[in-house]
Amino acid sequence: MKKYLLLLGLLLGGGMLTSCEKFLDVNTDPNNPVTSTPNFLLPGGISQAFQQQMFTALTTSYITQYVVRRAPAASTDQYYFTTGNSTNTFNYLYFYSAGNLNATIAAAQEEGSPHYVGAAKVTLAMGLAHATDMLGDVPYSEAFQGAANYTPRYDPQEQVYQTIFRLLDEGIAELQKPASANLRPLYLTTPSISGDILYKGDVQKWIRLANALKARQLNHLTKKSSYNATAVLAAVDAGFQSSADDAQLQFETPVPPITGSTNIFGTTRANFATGTYSLNLLRYLNGNIANATYPGVVDPRLPVMANTASLGANPGVSGGTTIGGVADFYYSWYARDLGYFETVTFHELKFIEAEAALKSGNRARAFTAYRQGIEAHIRKIGGGGTFTSLGLTVTFPLITQGQIDAYLASPAVAQTPADLTERRIMEQKYISMFLNPESWSDLRRYDYRSDIYVNFAYPAGANPILNPTPTDPASRKFPRRLAPPQTETLYNPQAVAAAGGNDPAYVTFPVWWDQP
Repeated sequence: MKKYLLLLGLLLGGGMLTSCEKFLDVNTDPNNPVTSTPNFLLPGGISQAFQQQMFTALTTSYITQYVVRRAPAASTDQYYFTTGNSTNTFNYLYFYSAGNLNATIAAAQEEGSPHYVGAAKVTLAMGLAHATDMLGDVPYSEAFQGAANYTPRYDPQEQVYQTIFRLLDEGIAELQKPASANLRPLYLTTPSISGDILYKGDVQKWIRLANALKARQLNHLTKKSSYNATAVLAAVDAGFQSSADDAQLQFETPVPPITGSTNIFGTTRANFATGTYSLNLLRYLNGNIANATYPGVVDPRLPVMANTASLGANPGVSGGTTIGGVADFYYSWYARDLGYFETVTFHELKFIEAEAALKSGNRARAFTAYRQGIEAHIRKIGGGGTFTSLGLTVTFPLITQGQIDAYLASPAVAQTPADLTERRIMEQKYISMFLNPESWSDLRRYDYRSDIYVNFAYPAGANPILNPTPTDPASRKFPRRLAPPQTETLYNPQAVAAAGGNDPAYVTFPVWWDQP
């Protein structure tokens, strides 16, 4: 602003008009550019889109009962929510990721690099989809206008979904253009790495990601009369072909000035130091504990996902396990400091396929996809290895083909197409989607049903807003959306009020796709 005021003074003075251009050149900081090329904008858009979902997982992992707190704390596993639980879900889209992505799209369109336009639109669709699935109605048609509109209205979720599908289709169309149509390659390694940090320039993987996202979002509509299993399966067919297509980013050792680049679930960031595994999860994995879902069947993933010594706990009930003074959660393959964060995976897509095929009456296809999903997940996490962080060293066993075959032949897995049910599909999907916020979408679609999620425990000491009469199970309510983000309650309160966000029971209001 000082530059503009000074420039205005110079222009009004008149005497220095001829030197104005030189003056501006001198006062332009080369280390603080105001424009950039798309290869330097896209990485920020991608990484912030992944962080959006990582931060959401700090809340949803308790809602879905992957983890609970060892000591009751009137927190998320007992359905106490604050505006802070959802702030990053909102901010990482609207203030960080989308800023880079929209700038990528504009710069790429101007210079003629359609692959950058396509990748940015697919990433924007992913972030927008995540935000609306967690929050409900969100801004879009009036968003991203800067000072022109600091208080955008919220678009209805049905309209947001139409925007998501449009962005995906537009992204696919741009990515399908030939490489020769692009001014610059989608991925560059010199003079430094830039561009597509997700797939390193593999346009076909971006197209498969767009279709996998389309399949996920279409499958959210199972409560709607418009649900189309055939459309879901068509998107699946055009989606991921193997786990090599998974949309995931590697965590890295922080190198100053970069901080916070290790695993959000890991020991360094210590977000789960007071947590432990839920009995909901362990009863699926460990057939040797009380009330196991499949007595006597020990999932080969148990020592990889959790720990054979883990006792687990229900939400709101003191318990759980520490090992050597460290939360047992940190003995998980998912808690490796330098592991990676998954947003959309091949094994998720297989379970989407199984569910849609079952709903369409194609039991044979559903059965094949179901078992492929189980095996893909086991293979992905079953490679073994030793990992060390902050003095904690954990060695994960290699899961052999014999163990995989034995598990697939066990009572924990449906053995014939006729035996396959929604429960069978969803419990295996639940296991394989460990810590992924998308599992909460599934729980809501199936209304937390006890015949689908047989181990799910209503929290002891639950927030009385959701459980006003603890002695009456009929009074129990479940969370259906996150609370309004703090930034919106402070700076866009009219839109929050219009969405009903001031109601104390707002988190119990179903989002659009969670209603008939």
